[in-house]
Amino acid sequence: MIEIISGTIDERIIKILQKAYPITVKEIKNKLNISMALTFRSLKKMQAKGILALDILPDKTFVRLLRHDFSFVGKKCQRKFKKHKSSKRQQKKEYDGNMFG
Repeated sequence: MIEIISGTIDERIIKILQKAYPITVKEIKNKLNISMALTFRSLKKMQAKGILALDILPDKTFVRLLRHDFSFVGKKCQRKFKKHKSSKRQQKKEYDGNMFG
């Protein structure tokens, strides 16, 4: 069983690969909206762990899952954005009296 931390790029790549097969590196990059360098770095890291394989062809590079026993652990890092109600601020009243004594 391979443990993958929830909320990471690795988790998102694995979920994309489980839904869509065959898929190219460029399609993964477009779905995640990240740079090609970051995509390749994550894919190479997972390839070294034995999770997936990169099938390099002359014009495209396909990604293939080798293992399917994943466990997603941990909490997601991103918190939901709360919109605070904007209240009208009370303006300070100007002082009309003498400043000293």
